[in-house]
Amino acid sequence: MRLSRRSDDSSARERILAAAEELFAESGFDATPTSRIAARAGVPKGLVHYYFQRKPDLLGALVDRLPDESIELAAVVVPGDVAASLRRLVAELDARLRASYLLSHLLWREADTHPAVREALADRYDLLVGQIHAVIVAAGDGNLPTTDVAAAADLLALAVSYRHSVARHADERADSGTMDREVAFVAGALSGWPRAPLAR
Repeated sequence: MRLSRRSDDSSARERILAAAEELFAESGFDATPTSRIAARAGVPKGLVHYYFQRKPDLLGALVDRLPDESIELAAVVVPGDVAASLRRLVAELDARLRASYLLSHLLWREADTHPAVREALADRYDLLVGQIHAVIVAAGDGNLPTTDVAAAADLLALAVSYRHSVARHADERADSGTMDREVAFVAGALSGWPRAPLAR
């Protein structure tokens, strides 16, 4: 009997979160009252406040629903091939994002007005930079300059983050080669393409 009650509680909480995600995406956070969330979830309004004392707590819980972006190095690193390794990392990140286009878009939009969401997304960005850095180091030959690796990780993380923030609106046909070009650029720069001399 107790197990059934826990299952019901979990189901109600998940329905509330799913309803909040849909409604925030449709109308925005500020324009969505908790009564609409309760109605969409099929629960009493009081139950929304039981699980989430304040409406912004729903946003925090939605951040936790984003897919885990921690990727094992062994799953993506091709020793000696930075470009192939980064392509595999980007493909894995994209696969995880596909499961949450709506949620990702919603949270990027709400980050402008909700500091907790902004901080959570900043933490995820820092994790992304760290992952890209680790992949470059693991795939490289050990002779890559530290400052170049750090700059490359920041640059590619910015590109990936931007693409994910607008993924819901992107035309996949127009966007299909963008990351390949950016990965090739980053990997080429790290491997010592003939670089143009700095302007004096």
